[in-house]
Amino acid sequence: MNVPAPDPDLLQKLALANRILYDQNVVDAFGHISVRHDKSPGHFLLSCNRAPGLVRASDILTYDMEGDLALASDKRSYLERFIHSEIYKARPDVMAVVHSHSQSMIPFGVTGQRLRPIFHMSGFLGSGSSLFDIREDAGNTDMLIRDTGLGRALAKSLGQHNCVLMRGHGSTTVGESIEIVVYRAIYAEVNAKLQLQAAALGPVSFLNEEEAALAAATTEGQVARPWALWAEKVGSLD
Repeated sequence: MNVPAPDPDLLQKLALANRILYDQNVVDAFGHISVRHDKSPGHFLLSCNRAPGLVRASDILTYDMEGDLALASDKRSYLERFIHSEIYKARPDVMAVVHSHSQSMIPFGVTGQRLRPIFHMSGFLGSGSSLFDIREDAGNTDMLIRDTGLGRALAKSLGQHNCVLMRGHGSTTVGESIEIVVYRAIYAEVNAKLQLQAAALGPVSFLNEEEAALAAATTEGQVARPWALWAEKVGSLD
């Protein structure tokens, strides 16, 4: 199958998103972000196996929905590319995916506690986060999503939520664009910090689902504002 070349601007934006997530302490040397191919919805774009802060447009590879390279490359692939392929397969509405090990999220996954929206900037958590425990599907492992079966199990746990916590591993967040998913990944980490702090003080009055939906519609409708700030901070990719 001949796969059309993606828009060069999309490749640049995906590379920039990697650097933003690194700058905002959502990813470090590990973690990754992908986007669905703009001209072929049965494919997605993801960097080769490289630290996010070093990713450039020339590092972006094209994959099919089985997590296989659509075009041959001598560059090494991420082991956990199946996180992305299986979520895109299960969720046609998802256009971008972030997988990270952001530190404030880890305590929630290992205690079975959901992230819930504690302020208006995290309205996308209105339904709460879901939880994936790899032991339920594969027993004792190295915790990594190494194949389509584990990717499918993760996508099932995600369901229709915007964020799934992965016990002893990290989290995966989805969105309708690169800008939206970067926003959500950043503010999911912020929400986790605030939720931990608030829980130490006493019972928490979270946003209800209607409040969260209204807040998300407003804040995510202005995502160009924070995106411009984050992009300006990390500077040129050249």
